[in-house]
Amino acid sequence: MLGHARQRGIEVDWTFYCTLGQPGAMDEKARALGARIIRSPVPIVKKLEFLRSLRLELRRGEYDVLHCHHDIMSAVYLLAASGTRIRRRIVHVHNADEALPTPSRLKQRFYREPMRRVCLFMADRIVGISNHTLDTFLAGRARRPERDIVHYYGLDPTPFEHVTADRAGFRRQWDLPEDARILLFGGRLVPEKNPVFVVDVLADLRCIESRAVAVFSGLGSQERDVLARARELSVESSVRLLGWRNDLPEIMSCSDWFILPHPEQTMEGFGLAVVEAQLAGLRMLLSRGIPDDPLLPTACFRRLPLSGGSKAWAIAAMELLRNPAPSRAAALAALRKSPMNMDQALNGLLALHT
Repeated sequence: MLGHARQRGIEVDWTFYCTLGQPGAMDEKARALGARIIRSPVPIVKKLEFLRSLRLELRRGEYDVLHCHHDIMSAVYLLAASGTRIRRRIVHVHNADEALPTPSRLKQRFYREPMRRVCLFMADRIVGISNHTLDTFLAGRARRPERDIVHYYGLDPTPFEHVTADRAGFRRQWDLPEDARILLFGGRLVPEKNPVFVVDVLADLRCIESRAVAVFSGLGSQERDVLARARELSVESSVRLLGWRNDLPEIMSCSDWFILPHPEQTMEGFGLAVVEAQLAGLRMLLSRGIPDDPLLPTACFRRLPLSGGSKAWAIAAMELLRNPAPSRAAALAALRKSPMNMDQALNGLLALHT
């Protein structure tokens, strides 16, 4: 959004206050765009020290807007800002899991509701990245006009407009048959994304379509679990773990299906990869843990319950394959008309600050 604002000649003065003490992957890009980056001298787990340190910075910088992106933990930032001259205080909710940085479930249950109330009482605006995310955070409360808002991520379609798919070259690179049908999982390999279930789907899919393979683009704690399950089901030779990649548009354009079997409780906040898969012209297999919000009118997908089992997912994959591939041009046109259009998303973001 900062880069897009600069391209449009819109001057914004943004400072990023980071809770982690280590450099981030986007630091240099943000600085090149004129942003300042400040790292908290103390970790957020030291709550009082963190709060005092942030409060000093808020007073020193004389900021106009405090835009908190830490979900329910944003209560800490709001408390730090109490009594300051900041005129706009925003809590931006990106996830529906309402996690707190403690392994203790008792502490999480104890702190969650008081922190939610702090956010609802002290913030001028509560912003969710999807309808489901916002309503989950409000926890049954009615939306307040002009205060409780859905604001979708802006997505730059340029990488998908100019991508050239070398399907044969990609298959050679990863030692796959030239006629392989690729089932793509793109995202973190962690329990909340359920990547192991993809291996189960692959095993059943290969019983119907012997050319099927599964490609995983991402890193996470379940990499070994994925490989172990593949060995257990005797499909290890048909599984490829690519690691973290910066060329996901190219990988998507070389694939046949996109699969995201997200657990149904709690639901995904907003599946950005789901939008990207549509722009790449992929057929999609989605769980009921994926909200409707990321789906464009042109989407070609099947939404299935996890309880239906992997065989039902494999059958759905073959049913999707019998239909023509979705039109990338139509998906790009639909994106331009949606709230995820970069101009529209930037305008909405700036409107939050006024």
